Amino acid sequence: MENVNQAQFWQQRYEQDSIGWDMGQVSPPLKAYIDQLAEAAKNQAILVPGAGNAYEVGYLYEQEFTNVTLVDFAPAPIRDFAERYPDFPSDKLICADFFDLSDGQYQFDWVLEQTFFCAINPSRRDEYVEKMARLLKPNGKLVGLLFDKDFGRQEPPFGGTKDEYQQRFATHFDIDIMEPSDNSHPARQGNELFIKMCVKE
Repeated sequence: MENVNQAQFWQQRYEQDSIGWDMGQVSPPLKAYIDQLAEAAKNQAILVPGAGNAYEVGYLYEQEFTNVTLVDFAPAPIRDFAERYPDFPSDKLICADFFDLSDGQYQFDWVLEQTFFCAINPSRRDEYVEKMARLLKPNGKLVGLLFDKDFGRQEPPFGGTKDEYQQRFATHFDIDIMEPSDNSHPARQGNELFIKMCVKE
């Protein structure tokens, strides 16, 4: 799909409330990761791309993280998030294609990956890795979850394997953790890898 068609596809999905893998809550592994961060991390620049209903962004905001940016190219979830969190800084709610973000304008300490990678066309996965590396500051981190399952389908969510991910990400990242998640939501138990990796120097 071309970008404009993808945006329309996702906008329609949100309007129809047909995001089949939406858990309706903060992902337990990501909540656990956020909860163990030091107080100093609350001022770091954080990106949540393809955030969708953005439960993690809401949770970060509730825990007083002060520099979180939400990006999605479907207007509906951004509008809904703004209604739920009317005091959230509007300049941190960006309706745009992640791949069009300016590397010069945006730089982040870490990125939270939650169902964005699985939503993009697999043909763009290497482009995703390269773009992530450019958007992160030196020693910046990519943290989150990837599906460890082949869904055998031609539309999102697209799955994958640990071997594939290691090969793709190793070009630009030093992989610290890429292991099966032991505290996934029951609906995803056994189907997720928790990842934590750092941009190569």
